[in-house]
Amino acid sequence: MRLGIVVTDIAYLAAVTRLIDAVRARDWQAECFLTDTGVMLLADNGFATRAKAVRNSVAVCEHSVERYAQDLFDVTALADDIVVGGQYQDAEMVHRCDKVLVF
Repeated sequence: MRLGIVVTDIAYLAAVTRLIDAVRARDWQAECFLTDTGVMLLADNGFATRAKAVRNSVAVCEHSVERYAQDLFDVTALADDIVVGGQYQDAEMVHRCDKVLVF
């Protein structure tokens, strides 16, 4: 099972983190696309560690980073571990995944 998770708001940090842990505990795959204020999840050490644990499992909207999180973290430092792009990455994730949840 491959689960796609779209995060549009920082308020969902705890729920998304627990969901990723539960998905990985079942040996399923989880992919995330972060947009709007959801990009701020990468400022959280716990979430960033999860993102780095499975390379390219997280994609982030570059426009949203510039708008909401430019001073919270260095997106270029994460570029080896996450995909920095746009809404096209969201569309690709939806196509690859069996199910998609939107927060």
